[in-house]
Amino acid sequence: MPLTNYTFHDPWWLLALLVLPLLMWVRGRRGAPVLVVPYAAAWHRPSLIPSSRWPAAFAVLGIVLLIVGLARPQIVEDKREVKQQGYDLMLAIDLSGSMLAEDYERGGERINRLQAIKPIIQAFISQRTSDRIGMVVFSGRAYTLAPLTFDHDWLAQQVARLKIGLIEDGTAIGDGLGIALTRLEQAKRTDAGKRKGAFVVLMTDGANNRGLLSPEQATEIAKSRNIPVYTIGAGRDGLVPMPVFDDAGNKIGYRRALSDLDEGALHQVSDSTGGKFFRALDVDTAEKAFAAIDAAQKIEFQAKSYLLTTELFHWCVIPGAVLLFLGALVAVPPRLPFRRKRAPAAATA
Repeated sequence: MPLTNYTFHDPWWLLALLVLPLLMWVRGRRGAPVLVVPYAAAWHRPSLIPSSRWPAAFAVLGIVLLIVGLARPQIVEDKREVKQQGYDLMLAIDLSGSMLAEDYERGGERINRLQAIKPIIQAFISQRTSDRIGMVVFSGRAYTLAPLTFDHDWLAQQVARLKIGLIEDGTAIGDGLGIALTRLEQAKRTDAGKRKGAFVVLMTDGANNRGLLSPEQATEIAKSRNIPVYTIGAGRDGLVPMPVFDDAGNKIGYRRALSDLDEGALHQVSDSTGGKFFRALDVDTAEKAFAAIDAAQKIEFQAKSYLLTTELFHWCVIPGAVLLFLGALVAVPPRLPFRRKRAPAAATA
């Protein structure tokens, strides 16, 4: 049966109501007028309403309604706790200098490896709506870019900002994988030391050459926690075009560089942990990874759902503004028609 609940979206505005009695008390106790206007006594005329309390009453009630409107009263219908099934996914993304190699093409133009894998990253974020997703980026060091979250729009914004050079150069694959595994540590989703419903997707183009943790050590940690690691290798084998930049950061040409993708090591990581290896050469790399991940058992998340929200603030703001206007209107004395003074008659002889 649907439930209807009345609530305020910004209830802190209601604290302003506590100030009104204080202002009225101060106004009543003041010993002199706040504003003294010279010759005001000569302007006095009866107000539109004989009682002087009406303007103040209209003004106070109008302010009260405006404050309640600022607190945004709402009707929330069918508020309920729901459960949804999904996975916890950590994306570990390589930002090393070798990702600048332009051995991919899109629309007839060369693109680098990071540009090539960004659509794969975006596919995880946009299509895995029921999963909590986090991101780790690594080069010579590894950092957490985003913890596990359902806010996929925010994640997409972070991916759009990714670029080579954010971190000191190098390829610390072991550290990147190790931090991703650390971010998946959650006691309530662990059974006998085995993590349920958690995966790591490792995207890299090179062989490990930096970091405190080796890929073999990180792989053993993943195995001990029952966390599969899916690896995606970016780049082509052999000599690849590497852009050359001047001191101002402008591309001035290319040089040929040998691709150092250690495909065997990535196979070892994925095979040992129960994951799979994919090449970013495939157009449907993301879909193949999705199919492999979805073969596992999902976990349940608790989430609150507000199916329908009706805003009520205009029912307070409009009457409040009308009352304030009426209070100002009835407080203004009626104007008498302007009469021109007649000049005194000239004395006659």
